[in-house]
Amino acid sequence: MKLLLLEDDAETAEFVRRGLTEAGHTVDVAATADDGLHLALEGAHDVLIIDRMVPGGDGLSVVRAVRDAGKATPVIFLTAVGGVSDRVEGFESGGDDYLVKPYAFSELLARVQALGRRSPSIDLRPVLDVGDLQLDLAARSARRGLTRLDLTPQEFKLLEFLVRHSGQVVTRAMLLDKVWGFHFDPKTNLVDAHMSRLRAKVDRPFGQDLIHTVRGAGYTIDDRA
Repeated sequence: MKLLLLEDDAETAEFVRRGLTEAGHTVDVAATADDGLHLALEGAHDVLIIDRMVPGGDGLSVVRAVRDAGKATPVIFLTAVGGVSDRVEGFESGGDDYLVKPYAFSELLARVQALGRRSPSIDLRPVLDVGDLQLDLAARSARRGLTRLDLTPQEFKLLEFLVRHSGQVVTRAMLLDKVWGFHFDPKTNLVDAHMSRLRAKVDRPFGQDLIHTVRGAGYTIDDRA
């Protein structure tokens, strides 16, 4: 998963980042409220790990701003502020979980992984787009320009995940997990076969490819020339 850690203590941030990275996750780190909010709004993260007390503001305001912007990315507060009223504030601001310092790293990892299994990082916009490709989430329909794309439900789900992570490399493991719900490698060409059929509909008739293979890594979608 791709995670965002908002933590101003450098030693703590490095400890958490290293542990999560060793567990197979990608971690962006921010040390201030402004940087954390910028990354949370601009990135496509699966889970946000937020300290409440950070320079330039506080974690509560960051999460409120993320929710006000329509992003539903799961949030876990990781903080020394642990009173009952503090926890209530955390949940009311839009948090999904709350872990008080000091804590066992194994518990943090388990909670992050549980949050990440809920759903792909999503926002609440009704229409997503990349270049001339538009996805209408309510109607579950896709167009390139004025041309409607005839996609199966699974193809739409695959394309939606790519578009939500536009400009980023999406690995086959991520697709198996988030699109098919496989938490293991089935040792088949399932992803590549579906991607080939999707590209035949999304790219081939239009003269400009949006979906690109990243050799040895996975796929990405963008409107590069």
